[in-house]
Order: sequence, then C-alpha cells, then structure tokens
Amino acid sequence: MSAAAGGGADLAGKVAIVTGAGRSLGRSYAIALAAAGAEVVVNDVDADSAADTAAEIERAGGRATTVVAPVGPSETAEALVDAATERFGRLDVLVANAGVLRDRVLWKMSDDDFDAVVSTHLRGSFTCGRAAAIAMREQGEGGRIVLIGSPAGQFGSFGQTNYCAVKAGLVAMARTWSLELARAGITANAVIPTALSPMTATIPAYAELYERFLEGEPIPAEYRRDHALGSPEDVAPLIVWLASDAASGVTGQAIGIGGDRLTLYSHPGEAAVVFRDGGWDPAGIGDAWERELAAHAQTSGPTVPLD
Repeated sequence: MSAAAGGGADLAGKVAIVTGAGRSLGRSYAIALAAAGAEVVVNDVDADSAADTAAEIERAGGRATTVVAPVGPSETAEALVDAATERFGRLDVLVANAGVLRDRVLWKMSDDDFDAVVSTHLRGSFTCGRAAAIAMREQGEGGRIVLIGSPAGQFGSFGQTNYCAVKAGLVAMARTWSLELARAGITANAVIPTALSPMTATIPAYAELYERFLEGEPIPAEYRRDHALGSPEDVAPLIVWLASDAASGVTGQAIGIGGDRLTLYSHPGEAAVVFRDGGWDPAGIGDAWERELAAHAQTSGPTVPLD
C-alpha cells in the first residue's frame, strides 16, 4: 500500500498491533495504518470481524494477520507480540483500543459490571503495553504506544463510574510510560477520540444522529465542530501520525480528535493555591474556600450540552 494513502505519513517497514480492530474505531485505525504502509496484527474477540478487517487490508494490497482473543490476560498480550514478530519480524506500534461498556449508576453497578470494564480497558492496555515495551526495548529501535482515552475520562460522565475511571487511568498510564520509556526511544500518548460509533449510539442525544449517519446522511457541521463528532475515519489520521517518525518528539500527551476538531488536553494542574501560616483548621478552610477557591471550582460532565 502506498504512503500517500496514509495522508503523507510513511509507515513502510513498520509493524503495528491494533486491539479491538474488528469494527468501528479500531477497524479504522488498522486500515489507516495499513494504508500508510504498516503491516498490521488485527485483534478482536469476534473472529469474523477480525477476519473482515484483515481481508479489507489485504484487498487494498496490505498485509495483516489476526489474533482472536480478549485483551486483559497476559497470554493474549504475549500472543499479539508473538504474532507481530513471528509473522512480520518486528514490532513498532501498539494501539490499545479494545474496550467494552457496562453502564450503570453507582448504586446499581455490580462487581461484574465494574470488573469487566477494568479488565478490558485498563488491564488490557497494561498487559499489552508491557509486552510491547519489552519487545520494543529488546529490538532497540524505539517504538510507539498509543492508548485510547475518552472525554468521559477527562470530565466524568453520568452512569459510567467504571468507564470514566479506566479512561482517566489510561491517560495517567501514558504519561508514566512516557517517562519510563523515553531512554528507549519509545513514545507513549493517549488519544481522546470522539466519533459516531456503537458506543456513541448509547447516548440518547446522539442516537438519532447515529442512525442517520448509518443511512449515509452527512454529519451536520455543528456536530463536526461543536461536538467534535465525525466518522471513525476522521480519527484515524491522528493514530497514523503518532505512529510515524514525524511524531518522534511527541510523548506523554493526551490529544483529542473528532470531526473537524483537534485538541491538546492539559495535564491536571493546581487551579488555585492558598497558604496559611501554621496550617489549617475546618473553619479556616471554609473561609478560604469562600474567599479564594470557590471561584476556581470546576464543573463535571460533558463540555457540550446534550439536551
């Protein structure tokens, strides 16, 4: 496949793993990486979906192989790395995308609801990231690790205790890995995608828009800009760019993309600081809150109204 298909990014000779690549966003990432020249290990729990993605890559002249297994267990992570190195001879890029939803409000969320999301998103990214880092460090030529966050992890989202927690954790994980892997020339970044997808369709405010999108209607400009909602293919260029040599100096960042919007998220920082000689008591804290801190308090939830 030609580098031109990747929008100017040349990934020829590179090998990428994409988890959860059977459909929607993960599928678009795998196809775009292949279009830029990478050979791709396609992972999904659904064998037919994984095979469809790999077949699409091969029809376009690329090379792909599949690993059908749920992420989370270390055995899956090792199988993915083995598939890359045994089939294609190396590993350069990991895109840890696989995820599930188990939405419930706090008082109705079961242990299984919580654990399923943590196991897939957080543990799955950890085990895959660890296996990839070991292989890349042994290879000695650097590498790229891309974790997939969410606006929910940045701002919170009603009914998504589990999902918000893991997505916030993934951003922190990427920042930590950017420090630990810097000497090896391996970058680690988090992408915060927003796109019309089966997950987006679970948000009532977007359900009708998603149905119209599936029917082939264009996405209105206000959604592409104000809501940062486009197609999964609108997100893929950021994945390709981060995988390329052009982004070799970019690490430890959380970068959002969707529709027509590209966003660099800030690291958490101190919004305001107050000092009191000798320390604090409850009354002093209450007074400082009213006088100095309350004006800097930050809201939770989406930055775009969904009503």
